[in-house]
Amino acid sequence: MLYAILAYHVEDVVTSWTPEEDAAVMADLSKAHDQLNRDGRLGPAARLGATKAAFTLRGPGAGVVIDGPFAETKEQPLGFYVVDCASREAAIKAARDLRKANPTAVYEVRPVALYLPGMSVADDVKTA
Repeated sequence: MLYAILAYHVEDVVTSWTPEEDAAVMADLSKAHDQLNRDGRLGPAARLGATKAAFTLRGPGAGVVIDGPFAETKEQPLGFYVVDCASREAAIKAARDLRKANPTAVYEVRPVALYLPGMSVADDVKTA
């Protein structure tokens, strides 16, 4: 089953890191990435851009574009991973491995249902 692991952090803390501090965290995260890759379980992963550059589309019809963060929170989603894990426990272990590298981050783990054209939502949920 695929799981999304969303990485949350206080953005001002992350942007205050020196280039050396940032590189050290990224080097530690690379160790967790490498293990997931060796296990053949790491899918797409991304470091998201600045929350200040975010915008939200909401509302009826064509919707309205709202500049800025989409939610009022102290922590912002700053990145995500998609991992292939056999169980909830395996997904939690993957998130814990990432947290070892960046212990001040919060990791939200959610099952991912793939959308495949021509497949009904009910079929999609069965495959997830």
